[in-house]
Amino acid sequence: MSKESRREYLISIKKRYKTSSRTDKKTILDEFCNSCGYNRKYAIRVLNIKKKVKPIGIIERRKKYDNEELKSFIIKTWKASNLPCGKRLKPIIKIWLPKYIDSGEVISNEAKELLQQISAATIDRILKPIRHRFKKRGLSTTRPGSIIKNLIPLSTNQWDETRPGYLEADTVAHCGNSIAGMFVYTVNMVDIATGWSIQRAMWGKGEHGVLEALKTIESTLPFQIKGFDSDNGSEFLNWRLLKYFKHRKFPVTYTRSRSYHKNDNAHIEGKNWTLIRQYLGYARFENPKLVNLLNEFYMADFYNFINFFLPSSKLIIKERIGSKIVKRYDKPQTPYERLLKSKGIEKDVKEVLRLQFKKLNPYKLEKQIQEKLRKIFALIRS
Repeated sequence: MSKESRREYLISIKKRYKTSSRTDKKTILDEFCNSCGYNRKYAIRVLNIKKKVKPIGIIERRKKYDNEELKSFIIKTWKASNLPCGKRLKPIIKIWLPKYIDSGEVISNEAKELLQQISAATIDRILKPIRHRFKKRGLSTTRPGSIIKNLIPLSTNQWDETRPGYLEADTVAHCGNSIAGMFVYTVNMVDIATGWSIQRAMWGKGEHGVLEALKTIESTLPFQIKGFDSDNGSEFLNWRLLKYFKHRKFPVTYTRSRSYHKNDNAHIEGKNWTLIRQYLGYARFENPKLVNLLNEFYMADFYNFINFFLPSSKLIIKERIGSKIVKRYDKPQTPYERLLKSKGIEKDVKEVLRLQFKKLNPYKLEKQIQEKLRKIFALIRS
């Protein structure tokens, strides 16, 4: 007898058992033990327990999500969005579902309705049997800057910024197991308020290469740079960048973190992992041709994919309660959604972003991203 059948049988005889005489109870108990295979003492406890038996409806609720179209959509979207947890995948469904249909996929109205109702916990239950089969894919090369550090102030309160335009920056070394010789670096930047991210590849990490990367990044961003915060590496703490940020009509607030305090740059350190290492791994990129391939990867499909379709949560409150630190986060949103809600972005810029969003499809972008990654790794192996 199945678990559900035993539960139904228990519900049907429990009331009769409690109202029966001692002799009838013995008969009901014998029948219950024989039918369900229970030990007699255990059966008595089950029949006499005061706690209410969970209704069959709870099982039915779980069964209603046993829909193949729904599961296929969730698994495909989960893999395409780089294996997020249920809490992050739930808002992705709302954004990606119309694009799924636009890409030529067929999904029934029943599955659509279920996807609107599904909870993050149910998504995690659906993914649990296959999650273990998929895994997301360094050495530090930061060296202290020179006396110029005295001209660039320390900043440890940059996390409080709520206006777009205040960026954290870092370089990611694609050096493999050794930092000897020349290899490719990625300049990675993130807007603190919205999570808007952008990357550029360069050969080595000389001052000129970093400055040129920053110029192309600034020309692409949908907002003006108001603040720039980095670690203490010489690629950022140099006279070229100081002049670039300070000698302009509206100077940029140029700050640095404390030496040997990686948590001062927590936003960009997290993006180094989720956006660079999970896609490109820790291989050594020592072929100069990879710079152009990586920039083709960063500048179009990847840039649109991570900023328009991948949501993330922001920390709202962190407080100590006794011996524990309790953190509370907002609902996951994409950088695009945060920009649209920001008062610091002009209406014309928001309209351009809306038009751009309508033309994009995350499933097509993800396919193009995978094609470019195959070319990159083929060149690494050659």
